[in-house]
Amino acid sequence: MSDDAMPAPDATCDGGDLDCGSGLLLIIRSAMAPLGAGGVLLVRSREGSVREDLPAWCRMVGHTMLAMTPAEGGYTDYLLRKKDDDAALSEDLQKARDHVWQTRVRWTGGMQAKATVRNHSLAIGQPASFDVQDEAPSALELLLAALGGALNTGLQWRLSRQGIEVRNLEVVVKGRLADSLVFLGVTEPGDPGLRALEVTIYADADCDLDKLQETLQETVRRCPVTRSLQRGTEIEIQARTL
Repeated sequence: MSDDAMPAPDATCDGGDLDCGSGLLLIIRSAMAPLGAGGVLLVRSREGSVREDLPAWCRMVGHTMLAMTPAEGGYTDYLLRKKDDDAALSEDLQKARDHVWQTRVRWTGGMQAKATVRNHSLAIGQPASFDVQDEAPSALELLLAALGGALNTGLQWRLSRQGIEVRNLEVVVKGRLADSLVFLGVTEPGDPGLRALEVTIYADADCDLDKLQETLQETVRRCPVTRSLQRGTEIEIQARTL
């Protein structure tokens, strides 16, 4: 089918840098849901792996890939024709809501532990440490790193969905405990938890500060890490013998 004969899309979906395995297919399926059979969806993506994964998914479920066209800003535009209604969408969206993330942490000796997450592993040092020469970051530092990492990649992804080029992005996270002496067992009672977090974001991107702030607010609002820290999370802890 020539470019001139291509139908105009009934809806547009921008995945930015997200790949198919990280939620892009759920976004596409949700964007396609309001369309009737034969409706056309334009999917915009900057992620290279989508060029192979999206056509393969279309063949599997029966949608038609009408076109795959390079676009400005590193994008590729995919034009999809819907086959019929997605009967499994509601169930799959609920599965995504109910998904449980899991980490297993094993003590490796001394004040060291090893965390295993899917196919990744990382060393963890003490819960909190004042020593700048530790062999592994403390658990508290990893918590700060999780916050900084979530904001960094989340902000970049949301900027990419708006076609905004990001050249450099750095997040600095500083934390202060309410009373670190409680953790050390020096004082009692008190609160050893975080009292305040200070986050500074440095961005070199093709947008002004107002757009950056607007996108950052959206990132914070939708980020599972920031929202968990802001509102607090119920924690159930139990011990079992081996």
